[in-house]
Amino acid sequence: MTAGYAVHPLRPTGVGSGPRLNYARECTRCATLTRVKRVSRHSCVTLLEFEEFASMVSGMLADRRHQLILRALRADGPLSVVALAEKVGASQATIRRDLVQLEDEGLLKRVYGGAAPVTGEDDPFADVAGVRVEAKDALALWCADLVRDGETVLLDIGTTAHRVARHLHGRSLTVITSNLAVYEELQDDKDVQLILLGGVVRRDYRSLVGFLTEDNLRQVHADRLFLGTSGVRPDGQVLDTTAVEVPVKRAMIAASAQVVLLADSAKFPGTGMARVCGPEELDVVVTNAPVDEKTGSRLREAGVEVVEV
Repeated sequence: MTAGYAVHPLRPTGVGSGPRLNYARECTRCATLTRVKRVSRHSCVTLLEFEEFASMVSGMLADRRHQLILRALRADGPLSVVALAEKVGASQATIRRDLVQLEDEGLLKRVYGGAAPVTGEDDPFADVAGVRVEAKDALALWCADLVRDGETVLLDIGTTAHRVARHLHGRSLTVITSNLAVYEELQDDKDVQLILLGGVVRRDYRSLVGFLTEDNLRQVHADRLFLGTSGVRPDGQVLDTTAVEVPVKRAMIAASAQVVLLADSAKFPGTGMARVCGPEELDVVVTNAPVDEKTGSRLREAGVEVVEV
């Protein structure tokens, strides 16, 4: 009989040093725990390498740290590396590396000794609702025709997603949204099962954001997401003008089988300093005008279907 191993995360050790997880493997033959942080030979067999597992755990912990850093900045404003290290429970060196990565993604701004939240420059919902109405309606109608009865549809914030909702009346669908305008549009339609995500209300922008919204999205799955944007760069990167919406958009992408980006002609290249996703995370881009050659080529290279309506 060959001995096997089960991996066990041990409890954090040390006080005030943040979470330091020691991983161990338990031999299924003799139930002996052996720490894998040091080179060790077991009485039954030599311990196998666990690099793949450690890499997976490291990635999960990094994502969690990034969420905690962004939440702290949203709640408290600019913070020092020391303060962030205490709040997150990580070393200052780790926090500095995280800040570099998050700044590269446009989610925060590094300042001397720490970081500050990125302030948005987007326009309130009412200001853009009457802009490029014909183009938005054309995109919305095409998207509504794509939807099949019985599907679960996730609708992003924004005025174009709201117009998609207008074309979904009377359909046997489940609609999930953080868009208050979509909720108001469909709340009296008994054919549509409507799920409103929780979160902090951004009244002028008619949306719900924050960790509650993100946590809710981890509990659901959608057949299609209709995603809004403020800009698409020539390299296919999808941007947004305000960082507070970006984690919600990313959670929506993760919760969906198909991602359909709604981008009228004004969104190429549009505006925005916060990166939402790359072209490889999109399935379809719907627009109302020919996409410039460079952007179109990059999208198609990533396997994205570009539809002009």
